[in-house]
Amino acid sequence: MKKRIIPCLDIKDGRTVKGVNFVRFRDAGDPVELAREYVKQQADELVFLDITATVEKRKTITELVSRIAGEISIPFTVGGGINSAEDVELLLAAGADKVSINTAAVRNPGLVEEIAGKFGSQCLVVAIDTDRINGNWNVIVDGGQTPTTLGTVEWAVKVMKLGAGEILLTSMDADGTKSGFSIEITRMVTEAVKIPVIASGGAGNMDHFVDVFSQTGCSAALAAGIFHFGEVSIPELKKYLAARNIQVRI
Repeated sequence: MKKRIIPCLDIKDGRTVKGVNFVRFRDAGDPVELAREYVKQQADELVFLDITATVEKRKTITELVSRIAGEISIPFTVGGGINSAEDVELLLAAGADKVSINTAAVRNPGLVEEIAGKFGSQCLVVAIDTDRINGNWNVIVDGGQTPTTLGTVEWAVKVMKLGAGEILLTSMDADGTKSGFSIEITRMVTEAVKIPVIASGGAGNMDHFVDVFSQTGCSAALAAGIFHFGEVSIPELKKYLAARNIQVRI
């Protein structure tokens, strides 16, 4: 299986933003323009996360989803504010290929089963935000604001059994720090589940992608700031990985 490189558009007030540890956001540009650019750069997929939808208790911006979907030809995952199968239906109709749920899944695990049963596991990504609390990796909800006592590996296994087709694993501790992906928790989750895992949080240079692909079983790696601000281009990254015997689509 070839490894996937996935840029992420974190959306706040209709703009792409980039934060550090889920706070201190700065503007990163127009999401539609960035989406077009990532298609040109041969990104394997694109993720759109409306990062304040859950906290603000509103739905994802479907109009913006529709505009982006109309500009791209790669698989498109959308998350933020999804609380029901009806929400999923609206986003798929707007052009999303997959949906990502996080807080809603923790509060209502039956939603994972319902969405997978109605639309198929292939279109359901369960996002897991995680941080180390008192030495243990636990799940964090509400856009990184609310810690839980739920163990990250335990939750990953549960959502797999409920029908999730993929896991998007974000280390809050590493997010935006450019210090590298959290190898430990990524390895723990990939060893525990039999579905693809996307590693997220901490990418700062091309070697960090080499590390996460060679030291864990993740299927994809997601990044935002280093792509948005032109620090790393996706074509350069793929050539770098291929030269180090990591199979990617070029």
